[in-house]
Amino acid sequence: METVDDRQLEALARDALSELTEFDRASASEGEKRAASMIRQWLEDDGASASVEQERAHGTYWWPLGLLTAGAGLAAVAKSRLVRLTVGLFSAAALADDISGGRQWFRRALPQRSTWNVVAEAGDATAPTTVVFVAHHDAANWSLLFSPRLPEFFGERFPAQLARSQTTPPIMFPVFAGPVLTAISGATGSTLLRRLGCLLSLGSALTFAEIGSRSVVPGANDNLSGVAVLLGLARILRGSPVSGVRVLLVSTGSEESFMEGMRGFARSHFDSLPTQSTHFVCIDSVGSPTLMQLEGEGMLKMRDYPQPLKELLSDSAAELDIPLVRGLRFRNATDALISLKAGYPTVMLGSISKYKAPSNYHWPTDTAENVDYGSVVAATRLCERLIAKLAASGAGADD
Repeated sequence: METVDDRQLEALARDALSELTEFDRASASEGEKRAASMIRQWLEDDGASASVEQERAHGTYWWPLGLLTAGAGLAAVAKSRLVRLTVGLFSAAALADDISGGRQWFRRALPQRSTWNVVAEAGDATAPTTVVFVAHHDAANWSLLFSPRLPEFFGERFPAQLARSQTTPPIMFPVFAGPVLTAISGATGSTLLRRLGCLLSLGSALTFAEIGSRSVVPGANDNLSGVAVLLGLARILRGSPVSGVRVLLVSTGSEESFMEGMRGFARSHFDSLPTQSTHFVCIDSVGSPTLMQLEGEGMLKMRDYPQPLKELLSDSAAELDIPLVRGLRFRNATDALISLKAGYPTVMLGSISKYKAPSNYHWPTDTAENVDYGSVVAATRLCERLIAKLAASGAGADD
């Protein structure tokens, strides 16, 4: 057995992030493909059986959501109540489906291109229990909406409210409300609701246009830090093989376009992964000062993760004396939502700053130099301990 110490894990993470942040990795892009190829090679070098899997994706969220909100906004201007009702209902239904882990039927009519997932296997291939660790290697566009000054402003001026807050702002509520109000104005003839629907819908459309016009951020914390955990686990499992649990290390593409890569993984693999014996751990943005595990997530409907697996993860942190914040819920969505909705025991491991937000989230300062590598190493050790506990428990945590 070959022990991997924390200094080696940190060096591995630093080297990977330094190389992967040298080029853009937009969703479903050549940069994303290049990153997938590099990650696959690194995983194979550390003994994992790895491959790059090509899936289909649209690759943005600002086009589908922008078109839907613009349509609702223009419909709100129409005199015809039937137009407002019909377009508003259509836009609201398509929005709800697109942002909530649904079938994403509207974006299927938009141009599609290739996205690339990395799927690697380690651990005990014959074990009845499987744990899937999921990160993503694509990066987001920045936007004024994501300015780090916003949580800083709120946190510094309203510290008591920040301390009480356990859920991130529901930024998709007004986006969804615009088409809904437009539809209601068509049904009732309300001028006030018509104006509000128009304002919210067109305001949302302009916001999505602004996001689409921006460049891709380096994406070191979100989410090459999660990729570094996958690489660290492969290195650890090569030196200290585990029996009793099969380990899949998955780095998805097109997470930033609303989990399209994870949807592709689901189409290709969920049929062969029984929900009774498979557990998912989503590792996303673990390069902020303090690790945290979410209690639940969802842009419209909040979905809590199963308690047994959450407790297993927090128990692992306690055993290692790793601080792990509990109690937070995320009004956005991660790859964890796809496995959670499919019925798998799922947890999400992330990190936060003192303002209860990931450091440098979707901002040009999300560089390799600004990652807290102590948190990345701690996240790797936490996942290592979780593997050991699942192996020791045989069937693992119950759903």
